[in-house]
Amino acid sequence: MKPLTFSLAIVSALALTALTAAAQDKTFDAGKLPPAADKKGVTFDTDIKPIFEKSCAKCHGGEKPKSRLSLETQSGAVKGGKNGPDIVPGKADKSPLVYAVAHAGDEDDFMPPPKNKANIGPLTKEQVGLIRAWIDQGAK
Repeated sequence: MKPLTFSLAIVSALALTALTAAAQDKTFDAGKLPPAADKKGVTFDTDIKPIFEKSCAKCHGGEKPKSRLSLETQSGAVKGGKNGPDIVPGKADKSPLVYAVAHAGDEDDFMPPPKNKANIGPLTKEQVGLIRAWIDQGAK
């Protein structure tokens, strides 16, 4: 390999590594989140599925869910989508989904998006708190 080609390959690899590390090292400010609900024994089927059906399943359901993230089932929600898991069971403050639905992280990641075709409004603080409690309790 010629020295210039080799140098370009090394620089490209280092740049890709730096960009990948920066993308994976998203830091979230948990202080911007509503508190977790006090409810014990929160389950997907009873408590979370109705929220997702009303506010999320239009885009994250069906045969071709956006970003390959299906929120129709507990296993689909925990599995995540094309960007990997969005839920870290036991750690709502480390779960990107919580920041997205709380509109507390990156504006590009807000869910539902502020301007969406279905006119679905943002989740309430109580709904976000219930999702936080579910995740903190193991996302079962």
